[in-house]
Amino acid sequence: MPQITSHDGTRLYFEETGHGTPILFVHEFLGDYESWEAQLRYFSRKYRCIAYNARGYPPSDVPDKVEEYSFEYQRADLKAMLDALKIDKAHIVGLSMGAFATFYFGMKWPKRALSLTLAGIGSGAIRGEGREKFQREAEVVARRLMVEGWEKLADIRCTARTRVQLQNKSPRAFASFVQQIKRHSGNGSALTLTGYQVQRPSLEEFKADMVKCRVPTLIICGDEDEPCMDTSVMLKRHIPSAGLVFMPQTGHACNIEEPELFNMLCEKFFHQVESGQYRMRDPRAIPDKVS
Repeated sequence: MPQITSHDGTRLYFEETGHGTPILFVHEFLGDYESWEAQLRYFSRKYRCIAYNARGYPPSDVPDKVEEYSFEYQRADLKAMLDALKIDKAHIVGLSMGAFATFYFGMKWPKRALSLTLAGIGSGAIRGEGREKFQREAEVVARRLMVEGWEKLADIRCTARTRVQLQNKSPRAFASFVQQIKRHSGNGSALTLTGYQVQRPSLEEFKADMVKCRVPTLIICGDEDEPCMDTSVMLKRHIPSAGLVFMPQTGHACNIEEPELFNMLCEKFFHQVESGQYRMRDPRAIPDKVS
């Protein structure tokens, strides 16, 4: 079983395929490495593709202590993957929870990223009522997962307002997604919620780092992924190296809902970066005051 050992001894399961410039895929809370199958099949024709299961997602280890799921541990796991696989730089592609880890990684180790793709980033990211509501709901779900596991909760979570789009577009893909979630560890997911999702810092706390960021960054958001829309725009406004794309009639799991469009956007972005054609934002296009 292919595994690497992270900085604290936690073993992380991964799969890789293809050869060439490396791409590291980082999954969302309801996903795992299998969530990137459409991307692995497509990009492995030209790239070395790696997808791994975060801590708390078997066959990766499930640490017992909630503090071992913090955002610092999550972004350190990305670095550990690159180090163990002897990768100096890679395109880092994250969705939702994985996009947060990708963002935090890019702010701390920008020289290790060829580019950052932040898809579906934003739930609970901005201070205020929305963040507090997100934290309260996450704590409630965590308590239920500890008792009930995913067998009862998967169907409920997958029909949330930003998830029904996948059900409507592809019932087959939706059914597979639900079954995949039911195999997750209830304890691991609960600890991920309480240790990472609830306690991770607001992205607003990184504004000083954002304005200095020169890593090519692609922000992707579904136009029906309401919790992520304002955050996506905020990131665009503060990161001079960022481009922003809204995918039409698309919810949260945009890489699964619209794999062809998602792959096309990423491929064009990678090509611009690798060919030296990706540009920073022209200072003349920046508003006088960004709030």
